[in-house]
Amino acid sequence: MELSVLWFILLTVLFIGFFFLEGFDYGVGILLPFLGKNDTERRIIINTIGPVWDGNEVWMITAGGAMFAAFPHVYATLFSGFYLALFLMLMALIGRGVAFEFRSKDENPTWRNTWDWLIFIGSVIPAVLWGVAVTNLIQGVPINAKMQYVGTFFDLLSPYTLVGGVAFLLVFIFHGALYLTLKTEGEMVKRARAVAVRTGILTAIFCLTLVGLTYINTDLFASTGAGVALWGAVALFVGAYGAVYSERYGAGFILSSLTVAFTTIAFFWGLFPRLMVSSLNPAWSLTIANAASTPYTLSIMTIAALALVPVVLVYQGWVYWIFRKRVTAKDLEY
Repeated sequence: MELSVLWFILLTVLFIGFFFLEGFDYGVGILLPFLGKNDTERRIIINTIGPVWDGNEVWMITAGGAMFAAFPHVYATLFSGFYLALFLMLMALIGRGVAFEFRSKDENPTWRNTWDWLIFIGSVIPAVLWGVAVTNLIQGVPINAKMQYVGTFFDLLSPYTLVGGVAFLLVFIFHGALYLTLKTEGEMVKRARAVAVRTGILTAIFCLTLVGLTYINTDLFASTGAGVALWGAVALFVGAYGAVYSERYGAGFILSSLTVAFTTIAFFWGLFPRLMVSSLNPAWSLTIANAASTPYTLSIMTIAALALVPVVLVYQGWVYWIFRKRVTAKDLEY
């Protein structure tokens, strides 16, 4: 296997891990002001992701670093062309991270409520923007023969990409609600289930709309594997909804996680061997051939990845194992 193909696969795996872990993370942040009826309940919700949220974001940083090293031309074009969108995402993530840390510094209800809503905003914006970004990658953006993005921020917004943004947002809310059914107890579980049941129908509508628009606006379905993976994601979501409706929360969360994974696989499979599609001329698209680093660089990166990635996986798995139990009011520090 060529190293450029290997790194395309590894990049896909990194984004699968990011969307799976940060997906429920965003969902919990979005639901925080609505499911938590008082300060104690909101603290419980925050504590369900408190030990892991920053570790989950490392997957995004690692994916960005891997893209920079393995496919520098993609990194340059993506980060320059999507500059404003990425700036908004970065500001949202900074505000979100600060909110997690500062919320507990004062017991004033106004103070804490303000930070709670900042966590909400800092979760909504990235969730939507990731959906817009992924759909833009496969629909195509204005890239010229010099691998330069020649459009504006508003060229990234279309009915298709906006539907993608809302679909990702709703999937993450559903994913986060299922996570809370496993990490809380009592009345909170009932509320989280109610959210998953109510939003599940809307999520299904937007996901099916996204599939239809993907068929119309992109060539994803030209790849049989990508098409099967995308329809597989739809089937898995239906299974997840059925599981949560019948109160089988563990099965529901697993199926929801697989929905996120199969969706990511579908879009990356549909892209391959491209990484960014040019809407001006397909020949100007960035691919694993014209955007990759030198074989020597990829070789060094492969050795480093084989040595370090297992350590990261073991450590993060250990963290989730240590904090695997449900969070209750008894666990809060006063």
